Order: sequence, then structure tokens, then C-alpha cells
Amino acid sequence: MTLLRSVARPMLASMFVYGGAQALKQPGARAAKAQRLADLIKKVAPQVPVNGANLTRVNGAVQLTAGLGLATGHLPRLSAFVLAVTLPPTTVAGHRYWDETDPAARTNQRIHFMKNMALTGGLLMATLDPDPHKKILARRAKDKMSVAAASVADQLDHIRS
Repeated sequence: MTLLRSVARPMLASMFVYGGAQALKQPGARAAKAQRLADLIKKVAPQVPVNGANLTRVNGAVQLTAGLGLATGHLPRLSAFVLAVTLPPTTVAGHRYWDETDPAARTNQRIHFMKNMALTGGLLMATLDPDPHKKILARRAKDKMSVAAASVADQLDHIRS
């Protein structure tokens, strides 16, 4: 891992590790914001025992786990993708600036909303970051196809001979 990756990945992941741990430990106000989603889930699937606190804890566990994966370089692209998928719904639930009537609170929530969207963009870029010791998945797949095509061609040549 390069020096840049050694520093950048933990920096990007730090917010998710801390936030995920806090959500697991104290769902509190986050759970109240997640209750809207829990209510929607109950309407669609009434048999599912879900509430805001459980949703908050599950989201926290996912973000903590993926954050640790990104920070330590274990499955970093998958970890970044998981974080990029979980962040927008969390942001929409937690930073509803359009519902705020107080101008200062609205500005604060808008800043957090935009910060999270910027983080999502950074995470999406991190999903494309190839490990210097491992080719990106699309390149590995293309290489495998080339090897397979060459093998088939060799087999056909052998049969014809």
C-alpha cells in the first residue's frame, strides 16, 4: 500500500468508524430520525419487528464494519462501495434541511447534507482506486477472457493438426 493510501483511507473511514460506534452505543436522536423509515417498513412488511433504534444500530454496525475494512485496507473497494450505498439514505433521514424553519438550523443541516454528499463522491472514487499489487476487477476479467480465448484457439489448432 502506498503512503497516500496508508493515510487517505483511514482518514476517509474515520467518520464512519466513529459514527458507527456511536450509533451502536447510543442510537438516541438518530433512532428518532430513523423511525420514519421504520414506520414505512412496517407498512410494507408488518410482520418485521423493526424500530428506529434497531435500524440505527444495523446501519451503525454496517458503517463501522465497512469503515474498518476501508481503514485497514481489507476489501477497501467493497468497503467504500458499502459506505457509499449507506450514506445517502442516512443523510436524507438525518439532515432534512428542507424541513427546518430556523435559518441557523437549516444552514447547519444543509452543510452536513452537502458534506455527506461530498463524502459519498469520495467513496465512489475510492471504489475505483486500484490496489497497486492487484489489478482492478474489470482488468482481471479482461485478462482471464484473453487467456481463455487463447486456450480455446490452442485447443482448436491442436484438434485441426
